[in-house]
Amino acid sequence: MPFTITMPKLSPTMEEGTIAKWHFKEGDKVESGDVLIEVTTDKATVEHTAIDGGFLRKILVKEGEDAKVNQDIAIFSESLDESIEEYEAPKQPSLEEAKAEKSVEEEAKEKPKKSEQVSIKQPSFVPFPPLKDYVFKFPQEGLQERVKASPLARKIAEEKGLDLTTVKGTGPNGRVMERDLNLAQPLGKISRNKKIPTDIPGSYEEEPLTPMRKAIGKRLQESKSFIPHFYITQEVDADALVMMRSQLKDLNVKLTFNDFVVRACALALMDHPGINSGFNSESQSVVYFKTIDIAVAVTVEGGLITPIVRHANFKSLNEISVEVKALAQKAKNMKLQPEEYQGGSFTISNLGMFGITDFVAVINPPQSAILAVGGIQEKPVIKEGKVVVGKTMSITLSADHRVVDGSDGAKFIKDVQKLLESPAALLL
Repeated sequence: MPFTITMPKLSPTMEEGTIAKWHFKEGDKVESGDVLIEVTTDKATVEHTAIDGGFLRKILVKEGEDAKVNQDIAIFSESLDESIEEYEAPKQPSLEEAKAEKSVEEEAKEKPKKSEQVSIKQPSFVPFPPLKDYVFKFPQEGLQERVKASPLARKIAEEKGLDLTTVKGTGPNGRVMERDLNLAQPLGKISRNKKIPTDIPGSYEEEPLTPMRKAIGKRLQESKSFIPHFYITQEVDADALVMMRSQLKDLNVKLTFNDFVVRACALALMDHPGINSGFNSESQSVVYFKTIDIAVAVTVEGGLITPIVRHANFKSLNEISVEVKALAQKAKNMKLQPEEYQGGSFTISNLGMFGITDFVAVINPPQSAILAVGGIQEKPVIKEGKVVVGKTMSITLSADHRVVDGSDGAKFIKDVQKLLESPAALLL
């Protein structure tokens, strides 16, 4: 008898996925336990094995196409002799219907009412339509026509491609004469010979969001909308940090500046457990994490992900470096396991490698804080009453004001600064 297989739920936040690869083609026999498909979720590309064996008769969702969780993606049969022409798959409830059904069930159980929350409808932001009846003109053409010039001078300027606006006329009332053209500049970049653009101003094309980008957008929008962020920025004297890294490099110990930041935050969080915290929006309660698990933002194709260094305060600089490199590589290959990116008690986002001096980051809920790290730059600084060239680095803490007070955030970031400015302490 024919049967269908559906899009599996491969992560707690997954609502839909993209079929990255089918490992079998229509007509192939599939055994139970065979790797059937690879699915790109909001977090990673995950292999999914067949639960029941059979013959793959029809692929309903092809490679590169999206499907919601529990949506039919293929039809199987127990033998190739069975016809699937009149087979109708059992109707699966849509995501909206499933949510509505769940809501009704919750009301039926008469659970205690939660604190009322304000429902905010997202405003409609759409592009303006392209301009109608638009005709492109080079700006210089209009200016050329308004310049006072003799007919002969204008004709010669047009033939030779000269810019009449770049010369002062010596004729009556400042009129440009033929004798003035020897000082005129060529039209250059705004020459009539330049290629005319074909796209109408305001024209655009749209590209659907990937599952990862959808999840990132939704999560960050909710974070920025409902979490009362506040920010604290601190400049760090990075001279000693740069020297320490250089000395270790000479000993063939290759560390990144971000490795030092992770280690410094791990040690500082030990003394500031209030920063190693979160907020449970359902129970309206503060969460104090018992372990220091630092998530490190990593840019991947189609978005970003935050693999986690577990028990970071128990690991040395070198161990942190090795683990971060391995996690980052797995993230770029979309091979992270759920336990390697789910959770975390604190997040670090570093854009220093892109030459960014400073920025503010959006909190990764349910965590209560995230540290944004800028790049190291050379600038004039005052040391011992003298202006000298120094190396500085900007760090900015974004914190949830429901959980963290400004004074607590300030004490934490000052301790991080102290550790980074005395990097020998990070080697202990």
